[in-house]
Amino acid sequence: MSKFYARRRVSILAALSGLIASVALFNAPTASAALPTPVSGATARGYLAELTVATEDRTGYDRDLFPHWITQSGACNTRETVLKRDGSGVVTDSSCAATSGSWYSPYDGATWTAASDVDIDHLVPLAEAWDSGADSWTTSRRQSFANDLTRPQLIAVTDNVNQAKGDQDPATWMPSRSDYRCTYVRAWVQVKYYYDLSVDSAEKSALTNYLASC
Repeated sequence: MSKFYARRRVSILAALSGLIASVALFNAPTASAALPTPVSGATARGYLAELTVATEDRTGYDRDLFPHWITQSGACNTRETVLKRDGSGVVTDSSCAATSGSWYSPYDGATWTAASDVDIDHLVPLAEAWDSGADSWTTSRRQSFANDLTRPQLIAVTDNVNQAKGDQDPATWMPSRSDYRCTYVRAWVQVKYYYDLSVDSAEKSALTNYLASC
């Protein structure tokens, strides 16, 4: 093979490699940028040390006590807003319902192309918040908690994964993707700290262990 054709072949291979890398980057999951970035591991450990440790009490809990999916802008409610924020190529109709797009679930690594396959998870569940101090809040504060787009509290995930999580805390449930667990516990502690919610002893122990490697 002549030097000319050898150089040409190298040039073509380099161009193809660059194209492949660009396609891979374009198709890479973007969910990590969707959830508001939690505090650092060091800050989360400091916050955790300040949280009150208390036994949980679910007396009187009712999900309706946390008004959720309120209007955020125009025709868009909180769920629809998070679907647009967390998705890729999301198209909505005149009522703000997502008609197409794709969603990457960081809990389990699945990608979905139908909004009906995606739930908006309250990272710190509403029932968990009630158990941890929200039972004494005003309805207005519970509404703010249930629709918080500023703290790392709402995220689009696979619906049946969210349903399996239910109202569990990190002592009994964590994302199956181990490389997302540090993000998850940092977010959990940040939300609890901001809203002055307590932790139970098993929850604190689990959070301490996970944060040790963050």
